[in-house]
Amino acid sequence: MEGTVVAMNENTLQKGLKTRHMSMIAIGGVIGAGLFVGSGAVIHSTGPGAILSYILAGAMVVVVMRMLGEMAAAHPASGSFAEYAREAIGPWAGFTIGWLYWFFWVVVVAIEATAGAGIIQYWLPDVPLWFTCLVLTVLLTLTNVYSVKSFGEFEYWFSMIKVVSIIVFLLMGAAVIFGLIPGHGAGFSNLTAHGGFMPKGPGSILLGVVVVIFSFMGTEIVTIAAAESAQPQKAISQATNSVIWRILIFYVGSIAVVVTLLPWDSASILKSPYVAVLEKIGVPAAAQIMNFIVLTAVLSCLNSGLYTCSRMLYALAQKGDAPKSFLTLNRKGVPVRTILASTFFGYIAVVMNYVSPDKVFLFLVNSSGAVALLVYLVICFSQLRMRYRLEKENPEQIKIKMWLFPYLTYVTIAVILVILGSMAFIESMRSQLYLTLLIAVIVIGIYFLFNPKKANVGQKQHQQTKA
Repeated sequence: MEGTVVAMNENTLQKGLKTRHMSMIAIGGVIGAGLFVGSGAVIHSTGPGAILSYILAGAMVVVVMRMLGEMAAAHPASGSFAEYAREAIGPWAGFTIGWLYWFFWVVVVAIEATAGAGIIQYWLPDVPLWFTCLVLTVLLTLTNVYSVKSFGEFEYWFSMIKVVSIIVFLLMGAAVIFGLIPGHGAGFSNLTAHGGFMPKGPGSILLGVVVVIFSFMGTEIVTIAAAESAQPQKAISQATNSVIWRILIFYVGSIAVVVTLLPWDSASILKSPYVAVLEKIGVPAAAQIMNFIVLTAVLSCLNSGLYTCSRMLYALAQKGDAPKSFLTLNRKGVPVRTILASTFFGYIAVVMNYVSPDKVFLFLVNSSGAVALLVYLVICFSQLRMRYRLEKENPEQIKIKMWLFPYLTYVTIAVILVILGSMAFIESMRSQLYLTLLIAVIVIGIYFLFNPKKANVGQKQHQQTKA
C-alpha cells in the first residue's frame, strides 16, 4: 500500500501514511508544549477551577472536530476545511481561511523553533540560539521533504513519547493522591483549601476558556493528513470518535493531578507545573526529564507545522490561489516547493524574533492569535451548509454524523462568537483579536482586488451549486 498514490486533480500525493501513523498523529496532535508549560498560567489565574475551563474548551473542540470529521469523511481533501469553506461558503472563504491558516502555522514554526533552541541551550549553553533554530528547522524540513512516510514516522515516535509521558505522569499522580506510594498521601485538600475551588470567581473560569481554547489547535491536522492516508475515512472516523477521551485523559486528567497535588497559588506552578509535581513526588532529575518531554512536544509541533503549512499551500495552489509552481511534486509524491517555501518564511519569522522581537515578531504572533477561532467558526458554517446539501444530493456520503444537527452547530457558532467578543474586553488578548481581524480583512481585500474576474466567476458557480 505504501507505494500507491491518490489522485488530486492533475497531481498525485503519496498515500504513505499508515493507520498507526494517523492514529498517533490524532492522539499526539492534542498534546502540545502549551499543556506542559502554558497550563501553569491558566491554573494561576483560575485556581482549581481550571479543570472546568479545560472541560468547557475541550467540549467545544470535540464538537468542532465532529463537524470537521463529518465533512472530511464525506470528502477527504488536502485542503481540509479551506476546501470545505470554498465549496460551502464561497471561493473567497476558502482563499481567506487557507492563507490565514498557513500564516498561523508559519508563525508557530518560528515560535516552536525558538522554544526548542531555548530548551537545547539548557544542555548546550555555548551554542547560539539562532544556530540551533536553523538546525532544528532544517532537520525537520528534511524529514518532510524525504517522504510523507518519514513525516508520519517521526510524528509517530514524537507522539508516542508524549503519550507515554502523560500516562506515566497520571499514574504516578494518582498513586500519590490515593496514598499508594509509601510516605505520600496528598488527598484532595488542595482543591478547596486555598480560597475554594473557584478562588477568583466563576468569571475566571470563562476567562480560562478563552485562554485554553488556543491550546487545542492541532487536533484538526489529522483531517488534512487524511488525504495522504490509505484509508482516509477510517482514520478520520477513529480520530473524531476518540477526541473525547483524548482531551479528557491528556488535558483534563493531567490538570486535575496538578491542582490536586499542588496549591494553585504556588510559585512553582507558574514556573513549570509538571516539574513541580515530579519534584513533589521525588522523581530524580525532574527538570531534566520534563525538559526532554517538552522538547519532544516542541519538535512534534514543529514537524507538524511544516507539514501542515506545505499541504495547505499545495491545496491553495490547486485552486489557483497560490503560484502553480507549488504543485510540483518529487518522485515520492511530496510537494517539496511548498515545504521549502513554508520553511523559508518560518525562518524569516525566527530572524524577526531576534531583529525586532518587540515590534515585527510581536505583530506576527498577535496577528495570528485568533486564527484558531476563525477556523472553528468557518468549520461550523461550512458544516451547516454542506450537511444540508449532502442530505439533499448524496445522503449516502454522510459516514459520520454531527450530533443534534443543526441545533448543536448553531450553539457552537454562538459560543465562538461570544469568545471572540470576550477577547475585546481582555487586555492581554485585545490586540490579538484586532490584529487577526485586520489581517483577515487584508487577505479578503487581496482576493477581491487581485482576482476580480475569478471572484465573480467563483461566486456565480457557488450560487449555482447552492441552487
